[in-house]
Amino acid sequence: MEIERRLVRFVHGLSYSEIPSDVVDVVKNVIFTVIATAIAGAREEGIETLLQYYTAHGGRGEATVFVHGERLPAEHAALLNAIMARALDFCDAMVPGLHMGSTAVPTALSAAELVGATAGKDFLSAIAVGMEVGSRLNLSEAAYDGFDPTGVCGVFISTCAASRILRLSERETLNALGLCFNRAAGSFQSNIDGSLAVRIIQGWTAETGIRCARYAKAGLTGPENFLTGVYGFYHLFGKDLFSPYQAVEGLGDKYVLKNVVFKKYPSCGLTQGSIEVALELLKEGLRAEEVESIEVRVPPYAKRLVGHDFKIGANPRVDAQFSIQYCVASALLRGSCRLKDFQEDSVRDPALAPFIARIRVEGAPELEKVDHTAVRMEVLTKDGRRYVKMVRKAPGFPGNPLSAEDHRKRFMDCMEYAGVEKRRADEILSFLENIEDVADVRQLFNIIMC
Repeated sequence: MEIERRLVRFVHGLSYSEIPSDVVDVVKNVIFTVIATAIAGAREEGIETLLQYYTAHGGRGEATVFVHGERLPAEHAALLNAIMARALDFCDAMVPGLHMGSTAVPTALSAAELVGATAGKDFLSAIAVGMEVGSRLNLSEAAYDGFDPTGVCGVFISTCAASRILRLSERETLNALGLCFNRAAGSFQSNIDGSLAVRIIQGWTAETGIRCARYAKAGLTGPENFLTGVYGFYHLFGKDLFSPYQAVEGLGDKYVLKNVVFKKYPSCGLTQGSIEVALELLKEGLRAEEVESIEVRVPPYAKRLVGHDFKIGANPRVDAQFSIQYCVASALLRGSCRLKDFQEDSVRDPALAPFIARIRVEGAPELEKVDHTAVRMEVLTKDGRRYVKMVRKAPGFPGNPLSAEDHRKRFMDCMEYAGVEKRRADEILSFLENIEDVADVRQLFNIIMC
């Protein structure tokens, strides 16, 4: 239990003053990314259905649903808010597919509504410890082998955040994490099939955090050896390929959460490099009408996840977000890549189909040695000219961070998509940028709901 106890001491005991300023900056970027994407995603497919479902089931009105304003049990509000935050797939992420903020932020806000006034510094600390634990438990693509990293690690993120806000003891926090371990799950088949389950899994992780923290506070117990036991996390999910000490090595000094990815474009992280190349080619003078054929070469994992032939199924937005073919065609034909480009009418634009047919995506094992986000694109024009361009690391990934202006553009794209007027968008952004000085984070709802 040594490793589990060390992890729990970190979750329970870390103070805001101990968190490095650059880590605080990352967490703040996560917060306003998630709030923006949740506001923008508040009316996406499936949200109204779930809201009606949970409203009909009733329960004590403990926490607020973003934008809509309904009061529901805290678990259900956290679930809905997390689903909204993930609905547009424009939230933060971490390789190989862990979405942390869309779990951590809704969980922490719902927990804050349970306990009452929660200072901004306490809110930031709860999200920081949750994200750091999630980052450290995050595994490799080979180990997950099709498990959704969000479903596997997200429950730990939310449970850590909720345990902090709800002021659990060390023993209660240990039990909460043991309980949530038993809820870890989720499959990438949801992404491949373009189903709404992608965003619902995100909601389940937030719901689980609140529920397990409340269970533990009520005295219910979970397995103490949830990481290192014979049937613990590192055996079941890690396949005994990892040292459990990675969960605690340098804990409190080295912050793995700084490897978080902020997407420049509102689609899967593994489409980012392809979009970037396409838009750069336009800047260099390529015109979409000149294109005869395009070959996009990506590492094999990217080929499997987003390199399949594009087809529109039951959920056009998800189909488009997880398709290099669609993203490249849309970027070249429209000269941009914004949230509106993934709305159903945009996805079904008949002008796209013949262009998509000219794009071929190939797996390139040699690019794995460059970076898992590397892209090489070759464009042949109708008059025989050839463009070749490569991105070694996609924008927004560690080593190629977004600028402050990029972050602001992302935020404002979400606000515009949601129909939020600029004055209020600026007010929300100002509140979030100074959240460490806020006496009660619940004030945020006054701005979001007005």
